[in-house]
Amino acid sequence: MPVTIKDIARKAGVSHATVSRALNNHPAIPEKTASVIRDLAMQMGYLPSAVARGLKTNRSHVLGVIVSRIDNPYFGEIVQGIEDELQNTGYSIFIASSHLDYVHEKTIIQAFGEHRVDGVIVGSVSFNRDHTELLRQYGIPIVVINNQSPSDYQFSIAHDDVFGAKKIVRHLIELGHRRIAYLGNINALRINLDRIRGYEEELEKAGVTPDKKLILNLQGGEMENGMEGMTELLSHEQCPSAVFCFNDLIAIGALTTLQKRSIKVPDEISIAGFDNIPYSAFTSPSLTTFDQPKRLIGAEAAKMLLNLIANPELDNNKKKTISKTIRGELLIRESTAICPERRPE
Repeated sequence: MPVTIKDIARKAGVSHATVSRALNNHPAIPEKTASVIRDLAMQMGYLPSAVARGLKTNRSHVLGVIVSRIDNPYFGEIVQGIEDELQNTGYSIFIASSHLDYVHEKTIIQAFGEHRVDGVIVGSVSFNRDHTELLRQYGIPIVVINNQSPSDYQFSIAHDDVFGAKKIVRHLIELGHRRIAYLGNINALRINLDRIRGYEEELEKAGVTPDKKLILNLQGGEMENGMEGMTELLSHEQCPSAVFCFNDLIAIGALTTLQKRSIKVPDEISIAGFDNIPYSAFTSPSLTTFDQPKRLIGAEAAKMLLNLIANPELDNNKKKTISKTIRGELLIRESTAICPERRPE
């Protein structure tokens, strides 16, 4: 049986009210007495009840975090950034994976409501508007990360995907590439459109008319999608000399297909990813990518949510909008090189 305040009171020979006040640093209890009681509580293995504390403070000191997939390393680093920011705040997190499933999302929201989380960070790229309204009915503040429709939310953290795409395509153009393909992810509609926009604008800036046949929007952002997309690109009469991928997982899948076909990267085709997940530095060859500062994004989302919880008038003011856009940087590694057609004989 867990140790209770009454058990400590019996052992100390004081009332349970005195123990409660001592453990909560009440000024009415002399420090000497409080210190003795705290030491005794520790020796007896007492753990304070978060539920009881929540009843007194009307806060659970728990945040809900929703991601598309827990097994995606991109979201793992986002969550790590959230946890980094929550250190020494007394807050813990519940993490749930939506798998982009409407019914499962609703179950998650209901569970968060039942556990009375103090706030929710939404990292799932296509979070349903109905579920947003449900959270609002529960009175739970929301911060979204890289969401499909940040304009639908008052508080958001986003990455500048147009900027990132331009940096990657500019790098490939400077290497002499002109037939640059793009493997996208149709499930992340807004982010995908932003990356296509950066891709097309940078090509046009270089005097290259984007070839629509080289833009493939895949049905997901996993390695198997990258393998399928690369297979389709290789079936074209004229293959691209470089491929820009929506994320690193797609790029790793594309790289796998090329290696299975004995097509050398980057000697024959250059590959670039996006996000800089940990795996990207350990592929062979190592992957050129755009480093999206995922931990910083998670930390900023947590910071914004804690501010909303501490200042509820911000969330109650429906005209008040706070958004923050973060930029990453290009990481040039081994998977990109000068276009074969531009190499000296």
